[in-house]
Amino acid sequence: MRLEVERDGERGLGRHGPTVVTSTREDLRPPSCPSHRDASSTRGSLFMSVHLQHLHFSWPDGSDVLDDVSLDLGPGVHGLVGANGSGKSTLLRLLIGELQATGGSVDVVGVLAHLPQDPLLGSERTVADALGISTVRSALRAVEQGSTEPSDYDTVGDDWDVEDRAAVQLAGLGLGHLGLDRPLDAVSGGELVLLALAGRLLRRPDVLLLDEPTNNLDGPARERVLTALRSFGGTAVVASHDRALLERVDDVLEVRDRKVRRFAGPYSAYEATVGLEQEAAERVVRDAQADVRKQKRELADTQVKLARRARTGAKAEREKRVPKIIAHGRRMQAEVSAGRLRNEHEDKAREAQGRLDDAESAVRDDREIRLELPRTRVPAGRDVLVTHDLVLDRTGRRVDLHVRGPERIGVVGRNGSGKTTLLETLVGRLAPASGSAGLSVPCGYLPQRADLLDPTLDVVENVRRHAPETSVHEVRAQLARLLFRGDSPLRPAGTLSGGERLRANLACLLLGDVQLLVLDEPTNNLDLVSVGHLAQA
Repeated sequence: MRLEVERDGERGLGRHGPTVVTSTREDLRPPSCPSHRDASSTRGSLFMSVHLQHLHFSWPDGSDVLDDVSLDLGPGVHGLVGANGSGKSTLLRLLIGELQATGGSVDVVGVLAHLPQDPLLGSERTVADALGISTVRSALRAVEQGSTEPSDYDTVGDDWDVEDRAAVQLAGLGLGHLGLDRPLDAVSGGELVLLALAGRLLRRPDVLLLDEPTNNLDGPARERVLTALRSFGGTAVVASHDRALLERVDDVLEVRDRKVRRFAGPYSAYEATVGLEQEAAERVVRDAQADVRKQKRELADTQVKLARRARTGAKAEREKRVPKIIAHGRRMQAEVSAGRLRNEHEDKAREAQGRLDDAESAVRDDREIRLELPRTRVPAGRDVLVTHDLVLDRTGRRVDLHVRGPERIGVVGRNGSGKTTLLETLVGRLAPASGSAGLSVPCGYLPQRADLLDPTLDVVENVRRHAPETSVHEVRAQLARLLFRGDSPLRPAGTLSGGERLRANLACLLLGDVQLLVLDEPTNNLDLVSVGHLAQA
């Protein structure tokens, strides 16, 4: 494990704000790769495995997530992208049957396997349990010992070689060192994700649904996942914000504005297409804005002319230059003509404004996270965290660390190297083997699997649990800077997407007036735009 300290000023971070300790994976630069993978060697006949017909889904409160989505997917790797909360995870949950469509139909052909964002462990205790093969292994042992029970043979089925296949899958994902009987408490978080993927692949699925599969993985582990996807011969749908992974897909499915749109090629091709569309849309907006200004000017000019003409006619009538009956007729004719002319210009102005509204709706609103950290300033040079003869675990690894505010510290290392163990020891969640870590300021810790939220409470209520003295108005203002706008802060936390959960957890920490933030993989589940803005904040 390598500890890197980046001090304020070295990258223009300024002298304000809390001290931040952040863990991430080592070697996160995308590996050299082709624009997209050659599918011809791994694909069978081109049948469609996933069928969506006029799919509609809305939550019980009536808010629409997907509307009139029709899509057919066959063999290949299909990247699924979209802003946080756009409906990517909801779409996957519809495909696996966890949610029921409120309209239209969902049809998946063949065996389906799903890897969620955070594959939580239940009763699993060993590697074999995590792979889902413990029952088959027990039946195999019974048969080897002479059992003639039909139930044992039914349990084995066609899986007589399951242990050999498991060994191949584990080796392919860099887990060949893990024995099938190894306890899971000796396995790192990244290795658990790879184990979960290996278990899905062992089922020999026709359709594979992956939700952020490279979260918590270091560079080599991510590359093994990409290799596994390249060799998969079925239909894979992968929701991800990992650019390296998205450069290996056959096409990109974007969830936006309750629709799903397909773009041929990898993520770079998608970006290029969207960029050209946005340039064209912005030109249309500029033209429409010019037309609106023109119509408003013409309407104003017409109103001035009509008012001047009316005054002239009234003056002539008062001075009795013309007979009364003729003046009255002229006045009526002028009013009819003026009304018609005014209506024509008002119609033109409304039509121009309508064209502008339509043009602006075609321009993407890539909203940014704009964090303001209240009352978190750490005076320069103040002690924040000091370790004293700290030894993390039985390996005897010693940590000497003296943090003075404000600093930005990155903790990097491969999966299993001890990043999370270090962070949890520093914040007091784990007891060290010896020595101590002393905190001198209020500390907020966000673990990999954020767990600060009560799923039954809405976002505002969750934040106020952690910052009870903060007014609802201030909570709403801070949540808006984290992209919770409109009615979204009133949604139950249990309905949030992965990225939304992370932003809600950040709000819980930031409004607690902490002066030390300790974040374990904070960019997991954030869309690519938000990752950049979170790093700047």
